[in-house]
Amino acid sequence: MTSIGLLKDKFNRIHDYLRISVTDRCNLRCVYCMPEEGMTFEPDERLLNYDEITEVVRVLAEMGVRKLRITGGEPLVRRDLYVLIRQLAAVPGIEDIALTTNAVFFAQQAERLREAGLTRINISLDSLRPDRFKLITRGGDVARVMAGIEAAQRVGLYPVKLNVVLMQGLNDDEIDDFLQMTVDKDIQVRFIEYMPIGHQDDTWKLRYVPLSSVLDRCSERGWKVEEVQSVKGNGPSQNYRIAGGRGSFGLIHPVSDHFCASCNRLRLTADGNIKPCLYWSHEFNVRPLIGDDRAIRELFYQALDVKPESHEMAKALQGDEPSHLPTVRRMSQIGG
Repeated sequence: MTSIGLLKDKFNRIHDYLRISVTDRCNLRCVYCMPEEGMTFEPDERLLNYDEITEVVRVLAEMGVRKLRITGGEPLVRRDLYVLIRQLAAVPGIEDIALTTNAVFFAQQAERLREAGLTRINISLDSLRPDRFKLITRGGDVARVMAGIEAAQRVGLYPVKLNVVLMQGLNDDEIDDFLQMTVDKDIQVRFIEYMPIGHQDDTWKLRYVPLSSVLDRCSERGWKVEEVQSVKGNGPSQNYRIAGGRGSFGLIHPVSDHFCASCNRLRLTADGNIKPCLYWSHEFNVRPLIGDDRAIRELFYQALDVKPESHEMAKALQGDEPSHLPTVRRMSQIGG
């Protein structure tokens, strides 16, 4: 298919990946993503409907977008998500549709989503211990997540990736357990640094753990580690395998060692805003333009034109002044 014009920014980064949030709601309240109380959620009529999302994706596919990721909030609280997956899979040019989920509802929907065109899945799992998982998620049942992981493997979604946000004093003592999981199972665990998204103070720093600690644990355990290059959809993750292990693990360190130079992603929020960068406040509402392909293309070009070279989260860690205005939206409102 001939591209009308690639989504290239002024730093010559070509964007072929769109993350689509379908809701700002979630059945859990993970401590790094959403406050326990006080959230105001968008009414249903303010959310993009499935046809509107598909129209935006159709235009972007003509501009070179090939990969999609469905996010939230928790995307599986959106009714009949398989309908959207099926519509997106039918868009010419779309080659890969992934889902990020807490997997609490996934086991019941796994087969239908796979049949609709879902190709990959990332599952948030910040603790393997039931009591601690309940604490971090403010009420979640880890057994339902494990059932979701088994369902993903059963229907043939590969690789199954587990997203683990490391937090000082909450789950950093489980690094060994997650690493052992990659030895025993054909699964990828991705350790992610705690990010200052939506935090207007410095309290997030109290939970921040640099990911060098993961490789340190491998050394302390005497595990030999080798780099892995063949993990499908690895994105910004640096991937490794413990010698003899069935699976692999990845390190995603947006704060200590950002990957902005190779950023290829844009975001579409549930309420119809283009976000060129996760961290900064820039947003461009595309919903009024749906039906006008040229106007949609121009708005995405405008969004790319203001996309900075870097998100500067490292500056936030050091307490330095940012060069732009950071977002005040929480991770659940953006889509991650």
